[in-house]
Amino acid sequence: MPELPEVETVMRGLRQRLEGRVIVRATAHRPDLRWPLPENLQHRLTGARITGFRRRGKYILMRLASGDSVLLHLGMSGRIVLTPLRPNMPTPHEHLVLETDEGWRLGFVDPRRFGSVDLVPTPEEEKHRLLAGLGPEPLGPAFTPASLSAALAGKRTPIKAALLDQKVVAGLGNIYVCEALFRARLSPLRSAHTIPGIRAGRLVPAIKETLQDAIAAGGSSLRDYVQPDGELGYFQHAWKVYGREGEPCERCPRRPACPGIRRVTQSGRSTFYCPRTQR
Repeated sequence: MPELPEVETVMRGLRQRLEGRVIVRATAHRPDLRWPLPENLQHRLTGARITGFRRRGKYILMRLASGDSVLLHLGMSGRIVLTPLRPNMPTPHEHLVLETDEGWRLGFVDPRRFGSVDLVPTPEEEKHRLLAGLGPEPLGPAFTPASLSAALAGKRTPIKAALLDQKVVAGLGNIYVCEALFRARLSPLRSAHTIPGIRAGRLVPAIKETLQDAIAAGGSSLRDYVQPDGELGYFQHAWKVYGREGEPCERCPRRPACPGIRRVTQSGRSTFYCPRTQR
């Protein structure tokens, strides 16, 4: 599933091309994705002017002059394809198409249909059922060592699992939690209740730096993920631990005593870490 940096990259690409434009044609090729599409979606979008974009966690909000926001979630295999409009350009598994007055074409492609599209009144975005329970944005001012310490107090789950809880912090996923814990020199197996205090003071900046670096690099390219203009992200070349099982980490000397990066399974997901330097 695309994580915060990938979603942020897509949102910025959409903002660059579509902000201020008018949707001259909206076409839904099916009535549902993960959930049914809003009633009269095509009619409600046709003629609407796009006034801005916002990301909340792993969700994109496209704001319209009509007072509604289009909520987009890419799910596990969804992607946004943004291209100049050309005739006869069907895309497999494309479920929603928006065409603008400037000649851009947005296609929501989702082979597995785990993504979602909804409409919500812009002033009530935070009340939407998918957003109402989200924790603070990890790159926002509300995410601090103190706020993370309060959220983790008394939690007996591993810190890796706690950080994947979207109520603790919004937008983090498996890859970037592994990378942030490596930067913070914290084991993903460590109990979350031991993090508040000094360790939270290391972890919060590590999370912010990891996400900022990934966004700057254009997001990671995983399976179906591409940026709106088709350019692949490349942060995966900078991964320190994720997907590098058995390799020495950059902190360990290359000698027989180096245990190498280890992979374990937590809650059905692969976790990568260095047992020698992450405690």
